[in-house]
Amino acid sequence: MREALFVKQNSEKWKSYEQLQTNNPDELAHRFIDITNDLAYAKTFYPKSKTTAYLNGIASVLHQSIYKNKKEETGRFIRFWKYELPLLFHQYRKQIGYAFIFFFISASIGAISAKYDDTFIRLILGDGYVNMTNVNIAKGDPFGVYKQDNEFSMFFRIAANNTWVTLLMVISGALFSIGPVFFLLRNGIMLGAFEYYFFSKGLGAQSILVIWIHGTLEILAIIIAGGAGLVLGHGLLFPKTYTRLVAFRNSAKDAAKIGLGLIPIILLAAFFEGYITRHTEMPIWLSLSILIGSLTFMIWYVIIYPIQLYKRNQNMLP
Repeated sequence: MREALFVKQNSEKWKSYEQLQTNNPDELAHRFIDITNDLAYAKTFYPKSKTTAYLNGIASVLHQSIYKNKKEETGRFIRFWKYELPLLFHQYRKQIGYAFIFFFISASIGAISAKYDDTFIRLILGDGYVNMTNVNIAKGDPFGVYKQDNEFSMFFRIAANNTWVTLLMVISGALFSIGPVFFLLRNGIMLGAFEYYFFSKGLGAQSILVIWIHGTLEILAIIIAGGAGLVLGHGLLFPKTYTRLVAFRNSAKDAAKIGLGLIPIILLAAFFEGYITRHTEMPIWLSLSILIGSLTFMIWYVIIYPIQLYKRNQNMLP
């Protein structure tokens, strides 16, 4: 893009950022993210121009406003989870939505395949797991697998595995989004077959009350990680006015932020699985409270709050 066109398309926005003062942290975060994206583009294509120097000046002022009277590290971490990550969820809501659709379709395929093919469950879950669970069902403890390890070792193993799976799903987006789609389909099929297995044994409701104590956060985090992988691939497939390299670099930064932002959710899900899911005889009200609370939080933080934050920022613009 020619520099003159770049300036023409964005000059009014830059002037509003420069002239319209605000102390609202939401608006400051929005302006800073937006202006640094424009600055990165200008540095790439017009490194020695007056436009780059001008944007650098605005970015510096916004940076000082954000960090004024705050401790650097504490303010940065709070702002990331309070403003930056939710705004990224809103910005890439389409990719996250596509990831959910891919996962839902694949879970349906897994359940239907398990229903009409007696060998499918063993093919997907493995003979060892199916045989062990059949023994546990016969003993009257169908979810005994969650009691085999001590709490901490189970928590650590699950947290490490799910963190690795999440990062792998994000990084695999570099394969033009093929990687995340593959992992979403594979995990969705496994979940569909897994749930059908318990429903076929008459344990469907119990499986929801037990497994989804941790599964609500875990599965939704995996879906969002798949969406982050699609964000990474989006920069390669649809660079728009940027060069493919610049678009990829920008999308990689945003995808990495989403992936890292999911780690606390993954750790909480691992804590639930290691320390709480094993208590299969807990009262139904307690199980439902954890499950519904987890689902409500994810809907609010990933969908509702980002929309509210975005609308609030838009209303503050001239």
